[in-house]
Amino acid sequence: MAGFPVDDRGRAAQSICARLREAGHRALLAGGCVRDMILGAVPKDYDVATSARPGEIAGLFEHTQAVGAAFGVMIVVMPEGHFEIATFRRDGPYEDGRHPAYVEFVEEKEDALRRDFTINALFFDPGTGKIVDYVDGQADIRSGIVRAVGNPQARFREDHLRLLRAIRFAARLGYEIEAGTLAAIMEMAPLIRETSAERVRDEIAKMLTEGGARRAFELMDTTGLLAEVLPEITRMKGVQQPPEYHPEGDVFVHTMTLLERLEHPSIALAFGALLHDVGKPLTQTFEDRIRFNMHDKAGAREAERICRRLRMSGRESERIVWLVEQHMRVATGPEMRESKLKRLVREEGFGELLDLFRIDCLSSHGDLGTYGWLRDYASKLSPEQARPTPLISGRDLIAMGYLPGPLFKEILGNVEDAQLEGAVSTPEDAAAFVRERWPVDRG
Repeated sequence: MAGFPVDDRGRAAQSICARLREAGHRALLAGGCVRDMILGAVPKDYDVATSARPGEIAGLFEHTQAVGAAFGVMIVVMPEGHFEIATFRRDGPYEDGRHPAYVEFVEEKEDALRRDFTINALFFDPGTGKIVDYVDGQADIRSGIVRAVGNPQARFREDHLRLLRAIRFAARLGYEIEAGTLAAIMEMAPLIRETSAERVRDEIAKMLTEGGARRAFELMDTTGLLAEVLPEITRMKGVQQPPEYHPEGDVFVHTMTLLERLEHPSIALAFGALLHDVGKPLTQTFEDRIRFNMHDKAGAREAERICRRLRMSGRESERIVWLVEQHMRVATGPEMRESKLKRLVREEGFGELLDLFRIDCLSSHGDLGTYGWLRDYASKLSPEQARPTPLISGRDLIAMGYLPGPLFKEILGNVEDAQLEGAVSTPEDAAAFVRERWPVDRG
């Protein structure tokens, strides 16, 4: 390791450790940030483990939050952000698959031994610049292994989410899961159903967006976790597709190939990619060839149900369902009427839809001709062309003698279509367009 990280948050974490040491306490960086530093990556978060008790931590720093003081966890608020400071502890029995019934404050070695995986159980002493390793975590990093600390069954019984975390670390880092740890995951996979939907959702989101998504989902499949958390994806296995359009294989293989092409996606795009063909197992027919008629509509309904089950936010759910529902429609862009195409392109999620279309094509037939056409069309379309200033309003329709009602929406929508297609360009054109199609009975 080249030394202590030099980013602003790293320097702030170093200053926290220095302040604790000055007060006579042991203070070490702990967990994933140490692993990332060893790997030469800048950590996203820095956690500190210390011999100081929560009350002592609160007395040393101006801004603190007692988010888990009963478990020895405090938050120190610095200009660079929030930092979790935890007292060295040993956990009591876990009664809910997530939280210990109580904790005991102990020495640092015992703190290391209660952590999840060896690669996450390392300490770094900023005062000496040395790694403190009680679990051979450095050896596992060098060997590329995810290994539970101590007894894997015990670690997974303590917090069932660790079943998914092991998969995520192995996939993102390109590591293998140690045999005993892997066997415990396969044995205990059903326990993941006892974990809250929100925690499962967040772990899956990280798998999809942090890198290694394909391997993560393949590992979940081989361990039995995928059938527990997303059975809709396992149902894609063996669902054959017409080889002239999908030479890569069945729906599951296609989806895994697509996940492999995700590059730092938004959560909506990532889940949209995962679920874009979730309707195919429900709609497969064998006629002149294998068909999946209306699988985009069926998939949108399935995606909505899955998002609700995972308790996605309303905004994210809406975008994910929209991506699934529109992913086939976008392919017909060059044949669309100008008004329909402009309405599609101006949608807030069109950029994500276009990205989904690109990787969908690359993961099947490989033809990017339509994608290139749509990308060029969208890049040349000005905001005014996509969403021009309305030529006529409801107030104008009233002045023309029309009575307010549901017809107004139809009239104004048709006028906008005509405007988008260049058939009308002035308020006078719009008024004439309306009178011709919806004559007013002035009697």
